[in-house]
Amino acid sequence: MASRVSNLPNQRGIAGEVKPTNVAGHGRQNRKALGDIGNLVNDREIATGKDLARKAKPQQQKQSKAEVIIISPDENEKSCRPHASKRGSKTFTATLRARSKAASGVKDAVIDIDAADANNELAAVEYVDDIFKFYKTVEEEGRIRDYMGSQPEINVKMRSILIDWLIDVHRKFELMPETLYLTINLVDRFLSSSMVPRRELQLLGISAMLIACKYEEIWAPEVNDFVLISDNAYCREQVLAMEKSILRQVEWYITVPTPYVFLARYVKASVPCDIEMEKLVFYLAELGLMQYPMVVLNRPSLLAASAVYAARQALKKTPCWSETLKHHTGYLEDEIVEHAEILMKLRDSAPKSALRAVFKKYSVSENGEVALLPSLED
Repeated sequence: MASRVSNLPNQRGIAGEVKPTNVAGHGRQNRKALGDIGNLVNDREIATGKDLARKAKPQQQKQSKAEVIIISPDENEKSCRPHASKRGSKTFTATLRARSKAASGVKDAVIDIDAADANNELAAVEYVDDIFKFYKTVEEEGRIRDYMGSQPEINVKMRSILIDWLIDVHRKFELMPETLYLTINLVDRFLSSSMVPRRELQLLGISAMLIACKYEEIWAPEVNDFVLISDNAYCREQVLAMEKSILRQVEWYITVPTPYVFLARYVKASVPCDIEMEKLVFYLAELGLMQYPMVVLNRPSLLAASAVYAARQALKKTPCWSETLKHHTGYLEDEIVEHAEILMKLRDSAPKSALRAVFKKYSVSENGEVALLPSLED
C-alpha cells in the first residue's frame, strides 16, 4: 500500500517551529541501525563549551597523525535507502529480484510481469509471488479423488451433460467466471464423498451454483430463479436442503484454488498477451472442465498451464513455453504437452460435439469468436 503520510500537514513543535513530516519513517524520528535498538547503553557524556575548547588542540594533533580511511558508499545500498514513493519507482521486491538475477548471471530471462502494477495497491505485488506459492501448496487439499466407481447411477457422460448445462445457465445469468469454476469444484467434491441419485444430479448442480453465487457475486440470483431455470423440476425446499448438504459435506471449505485462480496469473505471464490470447485460453480451459479426467485426475494449476500452452501453440506464439511461464507456473514443457494436446483435440471436435454450450459461448464477438479460429491442421 502506498503511504499517504506525505499528504499530512506539517507538524508544529512546542516552540512554534515547523517540523516537516518524515515520509520514509512515517512521521517518526529516524534511528540508526542497531544504534538505538536493543540493550546498547549510550555512555557518551555531554561536553560543555570549555571542554570543547580545552580538547580542540589535542584532537587536531591526533587527527593529523591518524590515518584517514575513506570508504565510498555502495551504489546499490544507496538505492535501498527509504525514500518517498514516486510514480514509476521500483518496489523493494523488484530491486531484490533484479539483484538476484544479476548475481546468478540470468539476464532478462524472466520478465517481471508485475512491474506495470507497482503503483496499484490492489495488485499487492509485494505478496503476489507468496500468494501463488500458497495456492500451489493448498491445491492438493481441495483436489478431487476419482469417484465414478462409487456412483452407481452416474457416469462420465452424465457429468459432462450437467456441466454443459451449467455453463449455459451461467451465461444466461451473466455471472462472474469465478462462479462457474467454483460451482464445478463443489459438484465434483460432493460427488466424490456422497452417492447422488440420477434424478438429483441437476438439483446438485443448481444448489452448487447457488452457493458459488453467494460467495462470488455482488447481486446473486435468488433461489426461485434457479427453480424456474430448472423448469420447476425441484421446489425451493429441495434446493435449500441440498445447499445445506453440500456445505456440510465440504465442511464449509469454499475458499479453494480453482483453475480460474491460476488461469488469471498464467495468462498474465504469457507475454505478450492480447484479448484473443486471453479468450482462447479460457475457451480451452472450459472445454477441459467438461472432461472428467482433466478435472479430477489433474491439479487445477496443471489444467491452467496446459490451456495457456495450447493457446500459444494455436496462435503460433514463439516460444510456446517461455522462461517466464516456467518460472510462474512451475511446470516444464514436457509436463504439460500431453494435456495441451488433449485440449487441442477437444477444440477441433467442439463444432461437431452434441454438447455445444462452450462452443456457442465463444463463437460470439463478445468473446472474440475464438471458437471459430482455424485449427493447426487447416
